[in-house]
Amino acid sequence: MEVIVSRKRLETRDIAIFELIDAQNKPLPAFSAGSHIDVHIPGGLIRQYSLCNSPAESHRYVIAVLRDPSSRGGSNAMHSEVKEGDTLFVSVPRNHFQLVPTAEHSILLAGGIGVTPILCMAEQLSLTGASFELHYCTRSIVHTAFREYIAGSSFSARSRFYFDDDRTSGGLDLTFLQKTPSRNTELYVCGPKGFLDAVLEMASIAGWTDEQVHHELFSAAVSDAIGNTSFQVQLKSNGRIIDVSEDQSVVEALEIAGVTIPVSCEQGLCGTCATRVLSGIPDHRDYYLSPAERAVNDQFLPCCSRARTSPLVLDL
Repeated sequence: MEVIVSRKRLETRDIAIFELIDAQNKPLPAFSAGSHIDVHIPGGLIRQYSLCNSPAESHRYVIAVLRDPSSRGGSNAMHSEVKEGDTLFVSVPRNHFQLVPTAEHSILLAGGIGVTPILCMAEQLSLTGASFELHYCTRSIVHTAFREYIAGSSFSARSRFYFDDDRTSGGLDLTFLQKTPSRNTELYVCGPKGFLDAVLEMASIAGWTDEQVHHELFSAAVSDAIGNTSFQVQLKSNGRIIDVSEDQSVVEALEIAGVTIPVSCEQGLCGTCATRVLSGIPDHRDYYLSPAERAVNDQFLPCCSRARTSPLVLDL
């Protein structure tokens, strides 16, 4: 879809807010809390950004973009090259991080820029009068996006802020998750990997079930090729064998061989490149597939995952 950047503003020194409207000033496709859109960025990159405004709004999409020092180009381009009035192309909203409509109570946990889908959830739950609480953790008050907005919102009384550099508060104490959860309580968490791992570990120790815990990783950990080994993939269509070296991804090896797979995040987060595996055992390194989906070994994400057995026969 063609959209126009109707407004761009710096929310913190490293987080920019973009408001997007339809290029023809028509209502935008509806979305649900937890949805994201693919944004086609100048330079040919495609990145996913969560929608953080209320799902009741149809006149705009709002996204927040953190300028990441380790950016592979996406966030830097959004900050430096995209201006108010510019035209962008975006996908229709997709949702892999949905609210459970039957929950009696929801606990929302956000770490840093991971607040974007969590804020949208709070908007939706507040709109429907549902029971929930919001816990929002950042490095410091100056790095806290939407702080003033949340403080003045209809759900401000249900929201708590935690700042790592505030010695009086001591940051987020996850021991509140140790209370035996009700079967109808749902936990939602989004943020960087360290934050996510800490929450999931505490929830697991406390007895939260996998069905009660919903998470979305904001960014993947940086990986390198140390310890990788070469392997082969085979194409079902013609039996062709393609070598994948230790410093290549499967996507890169396939592209050199003239086989193109749709990719987007290239970090194993979005699932765009998910490919069916017909034979062999993948070495799953993504953050998209659930443990149950991984165990079946009938698909993998070739942008980041590798192979435990060779060749890996792909449905290509």
